[in-house]
Amino acid sequence: MPEEGPSAWVGSPSTRVRPISPERPPPPSDPDACPPLDATYATALDRALATAGLVLDPAARAGIDAHARLLVAWNAAINLTAIRVPAAVALEHVADSLSALPLLRAAGAPGRPTLLDLGSGGGYPGLPLGLALPAGRLALVESVAKKARFLDVAGRAAAAAMRAAGGEPPTVEALATRAEALATDAAHRGRWDVVTARAVAALDELVELALPLVAVGGLLVAWKRDAGDGALDAEVAAAGPILAAAGGKLETVERVSVPGLEDHRLVVVRAMAPAPARFPRSPAERRRGRGG
Repeated sequence: MPEEGPSAWVGSPSTRVRPISPERPPPPSDPDACPPLDATYATALDRALATAGLVLDPAARAGIDAHARLLVAWNAAINLTAIRVPAAVALEHVADSLSALPLLRAAGAPGRPTLLDLGSGGGYPGLPLGLALPAGRLALVESVAKKARFLDVAGRAAAAAMRAAGGEPPTVEALATRAEALATDAAHRGRWDVVTARAVAALDELVELALPLVAVGGLLVAWKRDAGDGALDAEVAAAGPILAAAGGKLETVERVSVPGLEDHRLVVVRAMAPAPARFPRSPAERRRGRGG
């Protein structure tokens, strides 16, 4: 084994230790300090939006692109998402998030609705959707502290980019907490026009966690995949008892009409009545079975 160079160690031969490496600089908070996105990002996003018949306000697009630029930069230091290639970020994160935009408008979401995104992770679907609507108030909920820290930075930067481009962004907040905690807070319980969740939990558990946060008449939108094996149908059916017990009603299961996302589905639930105070139950009670 070759000898290591003298600079690799400090101290005498009997007490030598490796020198402390300088701390890695913090990830950037300014999108303009990040490397520009590869041109394939814009090409992939433009193609997906055109196919879906979506036209983004230029100010919303500025905010969405600022978010994506920060995501790619931060992902080098913090594992926010396994999707790292800019073109894949455009399709599988941004376009996937925006696929709910026509649905929310058709379903009667109010002008500048309040929107809460559960398990927001890298900020999808909540941040692009909140900018594009635009929402009046947007909360990105993430219990993992390092991800919540990113969401705070990205939310501020995206709102600033949208504002600089002449838009009126939502008020964005990152909440480092869990849905169960929010459900006991009068500032959140039954207060949100739209609650979104992607890859958070099975539908029966998600309904129990999310519906207590939705205002009566408001919507829960869950991003799901359909492998064509009947599993999604079974998941939706299994959620039926807790859906009824928690005051909700299945509104629709929508296909996503974007090439590359053909197996994606949007499950939409409407809150018909306030969720009973016993929901959400403790994790142990939820594991013992659904149905109230």
